[in-house]
Amino acid sequence: MSFDVVISGGRVLDGTGAPPYRADVAVSGDRIAAVGRLSSAEAAAVIDATGRFVAPGFVDCHAHGEAAVFDPAVQRAALRQGVTTFVLGQDGLSFAPGSAGTVAYASRYFAAVNGPLPPREGGAPPEGPLSVGELLASYDRAVALNTAYLLPHGTIRYDVMGPAAGPASSGDLAAMLRHVERGLAEGAAGLSSGLEYLPGRYADAAELAALCRPLGGLPYVTHMRAYGAGAGVGMAEVVDIAARSGAAVHVSHLHGPADVLLPLVGDALARDVDLSFDTYPYLRGNTILAMVVLPPSVPAADTGRALELIAAADLDEWWGALGDTWPRLTVSHAPGMEWTEGMTVPAAAGRAGVTPAELCRRLLVETRLEAGVVSARPDEGPAGEESVRRMLRHPSHTGGSDGIYVGGHPHPRGFGAFARFLGRHVRELGDWTWEQAVVHLASHPARRFGFGDRGLVRAGCAADLVVIDPATVGDRATYAEPRALATGVDDVLVSGVPVLAGGELTKATPGRALRP
Repeated sequence: MSFDVVISGGRVLDGTGAPPYRADVAVSGDRIAAVGRLSSAEAAAVIDATGRFVAPGFVDCHAHGEAAVFDPAVQRAALRQGVTTFVLGQDGLSFAPGSAGTVAYASRYFAAVNGPLPPREGGAPPEGPLSVGELLASYDRAVALNTAYLLPHGTIRYDVMGPAAGPASSGDLAAMLRHVERGLAEGAAGLSSGLEYLPGRYADAAELAALCRPLGGLPYVTHMRAYGAGAGVGMAEVVDIAARSGAAVHVSHLHGPADVLLPLVGDALARDVDLSFDTYPYLRGNTILAMVVLPPSVPAADTGRALELIAAADLDEWWGALGDTWPRLTVSHAPGMEWTEGMTVPAAAGRAGVTPAELCRRLLVETRLEAGVVSARPDEGPAGEESVRRMLRHPSHTGGSDGIYVGGHPHPRGFGAFARFLGRHVRELGDWTWEQAVVHLASHPARRFGFGDRGLVRAGCAADLVVIDPATVGDRATYAEPRALATGVDDVLVSGVPVLAGGELTKATPGRALRP
């Protein structure tokens, strides 16, 4: 027997939930060719996995890597956690599909989340209209990771209706539906919404259900309209959309008190909703400052008008009610005011000699609403961590980092979430067994997004494989040092090609643009 690569001597976590077992894994081309005792096999390359686990590559169900995935430092950060696939197009806002004006809007409004528009296939300039097919083509075999893409509802709505706040007409719905159908035909893996962002906030359940009907089993992935104390409102809408459309649904970053959230999940499942959700193992979030601090009367979807109102309107009363919020906000991204990055709003305000509200105004105006923040939850502490642990133990959970790589001081989750799942929640706390971890992080999400040939260590499956040291795997990224690389994953294959060897990139770019 002769193969391209043999991973020898490890214990296989095959993704089925079965306990690990001793086996060699052989790869030919981009496929797993054999799993078993292969001591007599010959191979062009042999990876000694003695003392380590061999598992299918992990799927990050919620990553904001549209631009960042081209950065080798981000590729290395993901691969060092065992992540081999990013699911992009999250929160209803991304670069495609749309006209040049729509692409410019999505790039500007979500600049603190998605970063600048990546180059086109062949290095062509990024300006101009962009289709889902063109965006996927720009990723295919251009990076070390696989990428998948969700159709972003907010981008589609803006392309049809601009920043309008009113309900969609029948003609608007028909136009949006054409975008959805074409995007699915070009390889989208589902539809996403961001119902706290603009213009997605203006959509109702009827509009969203209509756009979900063509999904054909692919998921509707939603940043709900409300979380925390309002999670019941958000989940009720999720159930309504599922009932109207028949779509499978996946709730993004379902964080908050487990005593509130788990009964809502149980109720949805009892209503026969095909429901899954992702969480990340941290208590702080990361988003655009405008979403946190602007009142609904300021139309952040219209940057020019919003800036006029911020400069002219008296928002002191609104901001005066945010006294408890300011200390929980740490500036992550502030182009032109980089000196504030890594500082809380009160600390930066103190250095500037102004009030937190005035510093907030400056951040919004000088960055043209591009500023981003890491935000602490009110329940940060033991109770909050216990809720995170209870949420991730639920069988409907899948792993997602919600990784944002923009700015001088990002959230550490993009650099450590999956390693933290393994090091802290498996090895230290026992929230999962190792075999359960692989189901939550690889096989379950692969099935959810239609990647039928990934997520398992089985002959014939795509050879996305990671080698994990159970004794050392863990996260090193912190809120103070958010870009520190994880440990314990040094060897990774994507589509049969070594992309990480000895913890370093091989410079190979076999990542596929995955189409369900």
